[in-house]
Amino acid sequence: MRVLITGGTGFIGSHLAQAFLERGDSVLVIDTASTAKVLDFRNNPAYAGRFQYVKGSVLDYTLLDGMMRKADLCYHLAAVVGVEHYVDDPFGVLDVNINGTQNVLRAAFHNDTKVVFSSTSEIYGKSTKVPFKEYEERVLGPTSIDRWCYSTSKAAGEHFAFAYAKFGLPVVILRYFNVYGPKLDKIDRGRVLTIFMGQLLRGEPLTIVNEGRQTRAFTYVDDAIRATMACGLVEQAVGGIFNIGTDRETTILELAKVMLKEFGKNPEDPKNIVFKKQEEVYGKSYQDIDRRVPDVTRMKTILNVQPQISLEEGVHKTCEWFKRTENFREPYAAAALEKK
Repeated sequence: MRVLITGGTGFIGSHLAQAFLERGDSVLVIDTASTAKVLDFRNNPAYAGRFQYVKGSVLDYTLLDGMMRKADLCYHLAAVVGVEHYVDDPFGVLDVNINGTQNVLRAAFHNDTKVVFSSTSEIYGKSTKVPFKEYEERVLGPTSIDRWCYSTSKAAGEHFAFAYAKFGLPVVILRYFNVYGPKLDKIDRGRVLTIFMGQLLRGEPLTIVNEGRQTRAFTYVDDAIRATMACGLVEQAVGGIFNIGTDRETTILELAKVMLKEFGKNPEDPKNIVFKKQEEVYGKSYQDIDRRVPDVTRMKTILNVQPQISLEEGVHKTCEWFKRTENFREPYAAAALEKK
């Protein structure tokens, strides 16, 4: 099989590319980002002739169309994601996530290529119907709050996907819930786990927003990749939406304590945690979500995928990777580790 992955040098994209290569498939990747996360297999002799990387944007329809001709299945992962982008660059979020997705779907339709569209748990917004089910109503904040531009952009992408499905294009939509693991974004950026990671590597206390009672379903990347692959390979998935996550609900404070233990620190020592108000961290143009937990019944029954990696095991594997991977550490972090 020939698999095209947009955003294929990113965190999930690089893991997905490797999984298909290990399965024996050919993988084409398009991305504008660094290739650091695919270097470990880009030059691997075992994958010779089966991996192709093209530096380019999903906003370039002509390039996309040419690559789509070579693919049997497309995973559309390319997107502008991260809290810092929601707040600082809402235009970029909307432009890439909506117009880029239209280009992918149009090129796929033109070439009769199945598409798995990577959406987000942000789709559910401020809904209090936890756990979130795929076909429940959504509840969003006002458009004057930049925080909601990402959810809106992904919702628009889902609408376009279903519109193309009515034209006959086979599409599958998946919604990720807080996926983490090796090759995650650089420390101090984007996600709570990598922000905590940077602080731990520097020997600083962990910053908890408000009281840390917000809950998430932290999903180890191996579990997410198995479900992602199934979305494209299981015929019964076509036309459906799937939450990709775990049904274990974890507070941010609990995550902090697990990570402190992993670094050999006392999670009950008040010197290891600092509590800050939300506005101090994100400013006034951000609204947090108290609970974000999926109903993963469809993932388990239709995709036949069960979450296997516990939070403690996943955090251990992730922390060990960050500790030993020079390319993803700043000099101060390496120095901090040498002092331990």
